[in-house]
Amino acid sequence: MTTAAPPSRREPDPLKKLIGELARLPGIGPKSAARLAHHMLRVERSDCEALAAAILEVKDRLFHCSRCRSITASDPCRYCCDPQRDPSRICVVEQPFNIEPIERTREYRGLYHVLMGALAPQRGIGPDQLAIDPLLERLEGVEEVILATNPNVEGEATALYLARLLAPRSVRVSRLAFGLPVGGDLDYIDEVTLARSLMGRQAL
Repeated sequence: MTTAAPPSRREPDPLKKLIGELARLPGIGPKSAARLAHHMLRVERSDCEALAAAILEVKDRLFHCSRCRSITASDPCRYCCDPQRDPSRICVVEQPFNIEPIERTREYRGLYHVLMGALAPQRGIGPDQLAIDPLLERLEGVEEVILATNPNVEGEATALYLARLLAPRSVRVSRLAFGLPVGGDLDYIDEVTLARSLMGRQAL
């Protein structure tokens, strides 16, 4: 009497695994993940290898600037080291990727400071979780702090908190003005709208 061989374990479907990993990315749903995965099946292997290498290089070489918390491969970053930038102004943003849309406007030539988030008590994010103290340590010689947090509930709460914190100090505090939709995100706002907001910023 012979015994049946145990069923072999099936290897996980690599395509489903790739779709699952892509779907974990912000802004990528299951359908978009599936389209991206099938696109990778069609392209040359060298293209996939280049993408994988770029991802690993980002993880291996990039880090946060010790002064402003922007993403950089050298410390201090290119913004902090640029002698052509105005050190008397600091633009405060929530995340490193908020810097690039402001740079594209070509209306701002000061320095930056990244908070690494916004106040969100319901998610356990308070002032101690943000890079607020390092901002206060950079105020010597600074004449204006521009609060460029996102125009949503958390961004507004963060801007008001910082404005109150900076009020006793000898520094002008301004906020991005008209043109920004409430509930929006800086990363999705066009350059013209953002440039007008920078030029029309108001004191708090």
